[in-house]
Amino acid sequence: MPKLKELTSEIIACRKCPRLVEWREEVAKTKRKAYRDHEYWGKPVPGFGDPHAKIMVVGLAPGAHGSNRTGRGFTGDGSGYFLFPALHRAGFANQPDSDTRDDGLLLTNLWITAVGRCAPPKNKPTAEELNTCQPFLEREIEILSPKVLIAFGHIAFDRLLKIYNLRKKDYAFGHGALHKLPSGEWLLVSYHPSRQNTQTGRLTAEMFDEIWAKANKLINEN
Repeated sequence: MPKLKELTSEIIACRKCPRLVEWREEVAKTKRKAYRDHEYWGKPVPGFGDPHAKIMVVGLAPGAHGSNRTGRGFTGDGSGYFLFPALHRAGFANQPDSDTRDDGLLLTNLWITAVGRCAPPKNKPTAEELNTCQPFLEREIEILSPKVLIAFGHIAFDRLLKIYNLRKKDYAFGHGALHKLPSGEWLLVSYHPSRQNTQTGRLTAEMFDEIWAKANKLINEN
């Protein structure tokens, strides 16, 4: 898909947010001790997956030593170690793990992206930075035309409501919440599969599996 390739190239080349550029590149130089022999990506991370996907997963932003290192969303970080086994169980991924962007992982009917494309300090992009990044996600949605959007966490959920020009008070946030948007898409909510949530039991494997079961049912309905 030429438009998707063009968008990917634009995302990777973006240098619009000085704070994020400085941070992502500094992390890529200094590295974490465990990854000192790795060549860090150190650039904005584009979406990836099945270009004909009916489901779009929207996360927060790359982790400093996860996606910022590997160059692919959720790849090589704690969130991914929880996410990819679930996708494999649900039939969306051909393998249950993902450590590098050339490890053979293939997604079916699923596209993974984020509201922020650069690793932010303390995992907290500013509202201004997310505003700058928003057109990338808007174009991604336009190109892929997903039937189901899955928001990982409150920030992704709020950003999607902003993109669709919807009021927060009309759409409740909660794990497993499902909303039919006026434009026809479904918006499904999940807690983010961060270690902060999975290691505390706020998000269990069973709770996460329910999200993918719901998504599967939605895309198979007429």
